[in-house]
Amino acid sequence: METTENQKGACVSCDTQGCHGCYGHHGSHRGLKKVVLVMIAVALAAYTYLTLKEADHVSMNEGTISITGEGEVIARPDIAQFSFGVSAEAEDAATAKQISAEAINAILDYLKEEGIEDADIKTQYYNLSPRYDYLRPVCPNGSFCPGAEQVLRGYEVSQSIEVKVRDIDTVGDLISGVGERGATNISGVQFTIDDEDVLRAEARDAAIVDAKEKAEKLADALGVRLVRVISFWEDSPMYYGGEMMYDTMSMKADVEEIAPQIPVGETTYTSRVTVSYEIR
Repeated sequence: METTENQKGACVSCDTQGCHGCYGHHGSHRGLKKVVLVMIAVALAAYTYLTLKEADHVSMNEGTISITGEGEVIARPDIAQFSFGVSAEAEDAATAKQISAEAINAILDYLKEEGIEDADIKTQYYNLSPRYDYLRPVCPNGSFCPGAEQVLRGYEVSQSIEVKVRDIDTVGDLISGVGERGATNISGVQFTIDDEDVLRAEARDAAIVDAKEKAEKLADALGVRLVRVISFWEDSPMYYGGEMMYDTMSMKADVEEIAPQIPVGETTYTSRVTVSYEIR
């Protein structure tokens, strides 16, 4: 028997009974099929890997997948808060309280004239305390002798008040106004959202949608389907906002005050959830 190749390059075996095709180690078609199958398997593996990589924080147990989603909401603050204090000192307690009360009342009247409601003005603390000087006796040789005498110098009244401003565009003018009327320090300027629960809920909803989209994409890559949610967990919600400190410890009523520009900025609320799905 003689084995030859025809003009098209195909293997042909001929004997006394005729010619027919070759088999055995000449199975080129079978080898080609194996190569194609390997390439398909590699492509599927690569697709699955990329899908898993995009779906952050994925864990899989028998019959379930757990996936993490994130959501974010950005909003402009609609509430401003700041605090101011008034200190007064006199030889007797009654006079110190009167001086402090006059300064506080003048500031409160101004705030109410500017539209601040009583409910948005709150006393943080009020303190009346004696003030002492400590005098050390002078010895005959001109040096100070041991020991000191405590002498009552007078009384000091300190009061701090927190103000909530609903028209945040006026906060700079209000800060100047309270300073001109006797506030000895102003601090803790902070911008917040009046109803933060609404924004936190929006961020959580966005995180849930994100988790579901990732889960559906992963399930499609794995050739399974999502059946139902079996557990849900949310990290402590977070927000990122700005706080600006404005200090006027040495502010005097006779100093011409320029209203400061206080940028409001934006506040970001984020939510991170982990959802577990039953799969089949």
